[in-house]
Amino acid sequence: MSDTHAAAAPDTEVVARVRGATKNYPGVTALDRADFDVRAGEVRALLGRNGAGKSTLIRLLSGVETPDEGTIEVNGLPLGQGGIRRATELGVGTVHQELSLVPELSAAENLYLGSWPKGHGRIDYGAMKAGAEKIFTELGVDISPDARVGELPLAQQQLVEIARALRARPRLLILDEPTSALAAAEAETVLEAVTRVAGRGVGAIYVSHRLDEIRRVADTVTVMRDGAVVETVPVRGATTDRIVSLMLGEGAKKKETVPHRRVPTAKTPLLSVRDLTVPPKVEKVSFDLRPGEVLGLGGLMGSGRTELLRALAGFTPSQGTVEVDGSPVAHLDPRTMRGLGVGITPEDRKKEGVVPLLGVSENMIMTWFGGASRAGTVLPSRVSSLGRDLIDRLSIKAARTDSPIVNLSGGNQQKAVIGRWLHAGSRILLLDEPTRGVDVEAKAQIYGIVRELAEQGAAVLFVSSELEELPLVCDRVLTLRGGRLQGEFTGDDITLDNIMAAAMAA
Repeated sequence: MSDTHAAAAPDTEVVARVRGATKNYPGVTALDRADFDVRAGEVRALLGRNGAGKSTLIRLLSGVETPDEGTIEVNGLPLGQGGIRRATELGVGTVHQELSLVPELSAAENLYLGSWPKGHGRIDYGAMKAGAEKIFTELGVDISPDARVGELPLAQQQLVEIARALRARPRLLILDEPTSALAAAEAETVLEAVTRVAGRGVGAIYVSHRLDEIRRVADTVTVMRDGAVVETVPVRGATTDRIVSLMLGEGAKKKETVPHRRVPTAKTPLLSVRDLTVPPKVEKVSFDLRPGEVLGLGGLMGSGRTELLRALAGFTPSQGTVEVDGSPVAHLDPRTMRGLGVGITPEDRKKEGVVPLLGVSENMIMTWFGGASRAGTVLPSRVSSLGRDLIDRLSIKAARTDSPIVNLSGGNQQKAVIGRWLHAGSRILLLDEPTRGVDVEAKAQIYGIVRELAEQGAAVLFVSSELEELPLVCDRVLTLRGGRLQGEFTGDDITLDNIMAAAMAA
């Protein structure tokens, strides 16, 4: 496939037009007087950091929400207050980041979900199958209409999602991070499909942080920052440095420094990783993590961050060599790694990090009951005492040690999850998005906890998709892109510009 398909001519029909769109939420302006056009046959990439306004713009165009000010037109007609139904009628199809397929149904049934063709009062499965075959042929993909979706590879499931959006013959197709969960080889089939769709005159908005994909599939790229449309430029000739500069703005050019950033002196790493591979998301990753070090791992969505951490904690099968304290780990499983002093805070705190209705203390001591039990019996008084010590040490705001953890703020819940591994005596902490969903004050407190743990000799692997926080807490930063390490930064080179450029570089 060529780097980009033929760009839509300037006089090509505009299929979507946004003028002066503003959207406010309590305490924040998510979209600020945005102007935005997409033409027939054009693939427009949409780029911006988290919170830049991309998702808000997509929600407005797809009818999920309406702007507080401004207008939106599709095919020359106002979208108004008609919502999703009106957007669909005007020709907007949306492929959301999370798959919304029913695994137990066939590909054809998913394509026609909610609008099955009928004959004589019954579902016409023949017509459904024929319609699905036609759409798959137009997409250039080989998927059986009878295939059970849950048994298809992830890339083909994504293509079924795209095919479902195309069934209504949209004039505008919105794709929100369609390849974020796919490896590079799998993503190729999705890119080919998008190019084919645009070739039929459909305008497309393609949201992605993967610049190599954008260069292959898009004609133009619109960069957003702080709720505003900053600039739209042709993809051809737009350098990575130029795009990163537009995304960050001049305010981010200053170097961020961490007080007391340190260079570990220990000769033997606490954790040594060589050629770690987690098919198909992570490939031949190698690094060392020493006592007293906070090592940042930055990467955009789909880069393989979480898969890498879960493999190191023993939850995901992997290949390669892992050593702890200079000794190879023979069996990389959760029990072994926990016994070696490895603790992990999961990316999804609500689903995997806490037991909502258990008390704060119970959540923090559940990994190791040894200090809270006698003769095999857990003593409530000891649970409460240990919990109170951790609550005080981590400045967790909780009225009682037995208060259900679900009643705490997100920041206090996160501190409690970290506290669990302090209680267990973990020396190697794998922190996956430790500040996601917490306020500014809680973030600063978590940074302080992480730095204090490192000063006490722990080794911390700090993973974040909010790349701007890595210079604030890390001694060294690695960047991950497409499952491979792409850059390493130390000292004054740990800047947001450098990290972002390495994470996005095509």
